[in-house]
Amino acid sequence: MHTNPLSRAVTRSISIQAAPEAVFGFVADPNTLPLWAPGAAKSVRPDGDQWVLHSGEGETRVIVRASEELGTVDLLMAEDPSRGVFTRVLPNGGGSEYQFTLFFPDGTPEDAVATQVAVIDDELEAVRDHCEATRES
Repeated sequence: MHTNPLSRAVTRSISIQAAPEAVFGFVADPNTLPLWAPGAAKSVRPDGDQWVLHSGEGETRVIVRASEELGTVDLLMAEDPSRGVFTRVLPNGGGSEYQFTLFFPDGTPEDAVATQVAVIDDELEAVRDHCEATRES
């Protein structure tokens, strides 16, 4: 029996002192991507039911699939919606937990994974910083 290998999953999480609704509202709005994920999106623009992300090195088309009820925000590659990033906002005491999962194809070099994980960590910190600063103002 031939089976396809599983992709490597990396999930990162950060605690945020802001209500889940506020965190969800921030990350579910593609217009905020340049604020917290500037490497992926220096600018964004809607195009029908897709979003075009301009990274400075080219364009990427994504579909944003968000469910406030479930707290999920997925940024899916338009050409292959099985690929992308899968995120979730969870209640955590008086604040939130923001989880971010990314899949890497089998055989992805360790240094490439480590580099991307460092970017994800920076992005999560940017989400936290923005949501906590907005809460305080």
